[in-house]
Amino acid sequence: MMAFYVVAVAVLLIIIGAAGVVLRRNPLIILMSIELMLNGANLILVTVDRVSNTLDGTLFATMLIGIAAAEVAVGLAMVVRIFRDEPVADVDDYHTLNG
Repeated sequence: MMAFYVVAVAVLLIIIGAAGVVLRRNPLIILMSIELMLNGANLILVTVDRVSNTLDGTLFATMLIGIAAAEVAVGLAMVVRIFRDEPVADVDDYHTLNG
């Protein structure tokens, strides 16, 4: 019964993150929303792992944490590169990273 509540919270995190990606135009908010969705997926994986008594969910969650770290590094590098040229915080205005 407790796993149901944890999965419900994880699904809520994923929904909030998806809404942040769709509704917001600030690149930093979009990156944080993607991280929120990845954390919701991690929570689901670890919960399934605890219920099924295997290590598969933990292994996938560990790989997902590594993917999230790489995504943050690349995403923040792109945002810093964009803000150096023009400090406009709207992703609809960005077309290319070429100088």
